[in-house]
Amino acid sequence: MLSPELVGEAQRQFAICNACRYCEEYCAVFPALELRRSFDGDDVIYLANLCHDCHECFYACQYAPPHEFALNLPELLAEARRETYQEYSWPGVFRRIGRLGTRGTVALAAGLGALFILIAGAAGGFGRLGQSHTGPGAFYAVIPWLAMLIPALALAVFVVVALAIGTVRFAVRNRPRPRDLVPNRITLGALADALTLRYLRGADNEGCAYPSDTPSMARVVYHSLVAYGFLTDFAATVAAAIWQDFLGTKPPYPILSVPVMLGIVGGVAIIVGVIGLLALRARSDTEPASTSMTRLDRAFLVLLGLVCVTGLLLMSLRGTAALSVLLDIHLGTVAALFLTMPYGKFAHGAYRYAALVRYRLEMTREAGRTAPETTAHMPTKGVMS
Repeated sequence: MLSPELVGEAQRQFAICNACRYCEEYCAVFPALELRRSFDGDDVIYLANLCHDCHECFYACQYAPPHEFALNLPELLAEARRETYQEYSWPGVFRRIGRLGTRGTVALAAGLGALFILIAGAAGGFGRLGQSHTGPGAFYAVIPWLAMLIPALALAVFVVVALAIGTVRFAVRNRPRPRDLVPNRITLGALADALTLRYLRGADNEGCAYPSDTPSMARVVYHSLVAYGFLTDFAATVAAAIWQDFLGTKPPYPILSVPVMLGIVGGVAIIVGVIGLLALRARSDTEPASTSMTRLDRAFLVLLGLVCVTGLLLMSLRGTAALSVLLDIHLGTVAALFLTMPYGKFAHGAYRYAALVRYRLEMTREAGRTAPETTAHMPTKGVMS
């Protein structure tokens, strides 16, 4: 559960926001907040996972510091999201992975890379690590196919199961009906909101107030590059599996093949997005930010960038003597990314989608209880008198 101190502070700030209602057009948080007159820990978690940390409300708020009310919803909700990752993640014994910073995450990747080097050396002799391997099956000359396949499948299943259990825990606590979870207008609409970063674009579609109080689309662009680059790399992995298991062609594949081209496009998109997001974060205003959440975000971005950099290096130097070591290092970074996925920033996507589904359900039901001319999504902006 969330700490009593965090819930108490959330109740104080939410009460002031409900009385003011100036920010109700900015994102989904405020219409959802206005449906409530009291808030428990589950409500705080729900609202926190609707938040996209755009900071728009902070800069618009007349009660932000140094005002005596000291409202800072972005920081408050970021802390609640961090506690969400810890509360709902499974299994509990691995939750400490979610608290690793950049150094700890990089150290985890380096340790796993060293482990793969040991596996490769034990399988084929350490003297072969400096030898070049070319042609179909070159990767398996470094690490046998089963030694690569079994850990990869185990990690993939682990990530899917861990994220699924965490998301179901989140959804169950938010009291959905079974029919609300099947594909329909509500769930597909929430998916569209998530994929288009609807609530990161600002009330006037000018972007979010990040890294400063001036609206900008930079974060939307970089975030999209990371998200869609990840999906493109996933498509590359699926294509490679089809090439190998159904077409009988072993990797590495030619540069102009579908798996490699998708991998290059996705990897470059992620690297550009990661560099852009890290640069924005480095010069962003720290007052509306949560230090602990910033630490988690930075660690995830750095690790994701390392996966892509090592993957592109492996692709570029696969015909050289560096193949063996680069392959092992790349596998280590991928394994580290998989291990940390259910416990940090990556889990935000699953929890946020579940929150968006609940939000659309609430707004639809509210629209059915109000007059026909009342909109369910964009209430009229008001100011505390």
